[in-house]
Amino acid sequence: MDIGIPSTDTTDLRARWRATVTEAGAAADRDPAPYADRLLTAWAEPQRRYHTTAHLADVLARIDVLAPYAADPAAVRLAAWFHDAVYRPDRSENEERSAALAERALPELGIDAARTAEVARLVRLTVTHDPAPGDTDGEVLCDADLAVLAGTPQEYAAYAAAVRAEYGFVPDEAFRDGRAAVLRQLLDLPRLFRTPHGTAHWEAPARANLAAELAALTAAPTAQPSRE
Repeated sequence: MDIGIPSTDTTDLRARWRATVTEAGAAADRDPAPYADRLLTAWAEPQRRYHTTAHLADVLARIDVLAPYAADPAAVRLAAWFHDAVYRPDRSENEERSAALAERALPELGIDAARTAEVARLVRLTVTHDPAPGDTDGEVLCDADLAVLAGTPQEYAAYAAAVRAEYGFVPDEAFRDGRAAVLRQLLDLPRLFRTPHGTAHWEAPARANLAAELAALTAAPTAQPSRE
């Protein structure tokens, strides 16, 4: 997994965007390139350290693995493009604004109302990452988005450092408390992953990584030597 500031070479992502909107039923007379330009510009904004084009590429690659489980793989791929298209780490309405962006852009490309609604629903689902039983599209998107948790210890450390960098405006103690609460919430879930592949391959390493980060965050500070 590639975590951090993305490469400026977006050739593959642009090709993927064109293929996805074609698969999703975009009108032949609509040029998808300007939409790719706007989305990729958003994904490369300077406040991002984890939610970058590298994260987008990683989620799309994971969807490729999980696509056989999805009812509408094209909708899931479009949702991946939009799910963090609006991202400000100091705001709470990112997913809603990202979904609204999809609801405006996709009809302009000629994508039908039903698929547009499904994409927007999936984007909003990333608020909770808690798809309902039988929501296979939601399971695929959420598993792909959370797969970073199952990286090697080194990859996970890079991910955690990137998240901390995005929240650089938050004081250390407040960040530790907030991050620890998020980690506990994740560890308390009966299942992090819902697809058969995610359950088999990502659940155990993700839980190990989360537990290790939580232990490090909540460890007693090392005592400083006396200067007396």
